[in-house]
Amino acid sequence: MNSIATNSRLDYLDAVRAFALLLGIVFHASISFMPIFIGWAVMDVSTSHVVSVFMLISHSFRMELFFLIAGFFSHMTYHGKGLQTFATSRFVRIAIPFVVGWFLLRPLLVSGWIMGGESLRGDVDVPGALKSGFASLGSLPDGLFVGTHLWFLYYLLLITALVLVLRRLVCLHEPTVARLTRIADASTSWLSTSPFAIVTVAVPTTACLWFMNSWGMDTPDQSLVPHVPVLLVYGGFFAFGWLLHRQGRLIERFARLGWGRFAVCVAAALVTLALAGFQANAGHPQFALLKAAFSFAYAIMMWSLVALSIGLFKRYLDRPSKAVRYVADASYWLYLVHLPIVIWLQVAVAELGLHWSIKLVGISLATILGAMLLYDLFVRSTFIGATLNGRRRPRAFLLHRQGSPESSRLGAE
Repeated sequence: MNSIATNSRLDYLDAVRAFALLLGIVFHASISFMPIFIGWAVMDVSTSHVVSVFMLISHSFRMELFFLIAGFFSHMTYHGKGLQTFATSRFVRIAIPFVVGWFLLRPLLVSGWIMGGESLRGDVDVPGALKSGFASLGSLPDGLFVGTHLWFLYYLLLITALVLVLRRLVCLHEPTVARLTRIADASTSWLSTSPFAIVTVAVPTTACLWFMNSWGMDTPDQSLVPHVPVLLVYGGFFAFGWLLHRQGRLIERFARLGWGRFAVCVAAALVTLALAGFQANAGHPQFALLKAAFSFAYAIMMWSLVALSIGLFKRYLDRPSKAVRYVADASYWLYLVHLPIVIWLQVAVAELGLHWSIKLVGISLATILGAMLLYDLFVRSTFIGATLNGRRRPRAFLLHRQGSPESSRLGAE
């Protein structure tokens, strides 16, 4: 094994992880501008099919990208600090935000949905919606830990536990360890270097997509019972990231850039977009074939966008940057708290006679900048920041007085 040193911070991968999470914020901010109502809290008076295209493409790879990077850094932490430290850090940084975040955010999300319904009547009662939102906790344990965007933390916990259990079972038989290690390393190397790799991994991904409830990736936010196809897709990306870290700079081979890769990605995206409209035509005589073709093109687009995203960040952001590191540190917090802010802003602007693009940019920027200000004021240098980021870090926007005991302590961490 020739894994990347555990004490080297890979700035471009920090940036990739932040990109995946920030893209999720823009994704959610765009939902109200869909040209058809999909059950969201509110539908804006200004909509566009451009939003549908953006949502289809961005949803195909953003969480897969996140899980691959999570697997990569999980392997780094596990082998750099040991099982006990790794398990403790996963509990503190994933399980605690999942549980605490759900109880804090679920009432706010419910209130957003209530306000969205009230906006249709032109009579939004914010205090009443908030009261009803927190009153919804009275129905517990029904609906416990479901119905929010925090499902990805639940699946990250499940996948991490499965990887650790599987690794433990394999290690019980030494000859099996050596054989499976050789197979895993050889397979990962081939998948990272072969021009046929994307098409190859698209086949099992297509099989998982076939069993989704809708065309494309499902969002498993309504039940704690694992959605097996979703678990397999995200688990596969996590495992691939885990194995990539075993072999030095292999991730750079996987993410190499080339015009051929861009062409394949564009072609897959065009086929996906062309076939997406047939989802609503279940009576089509070739419905099954169309779904299979869509799923295969979707899978190729998914893997291509994941690889190209890493490659682009490697080329343009592979250097230390205080700004990038700050955003990377803040991105976890931003994603955790963004959805109630997004929905409230969507409700507030839904009836305004502005172009959808202006509203979308405004909602996205207001959410990100507002949440980042909260991060700097109340999170980064506090115990909350230590929970989310592993340790406290000094503020950037409102610095402590130079030479103060707190600033000296924080700067030394």
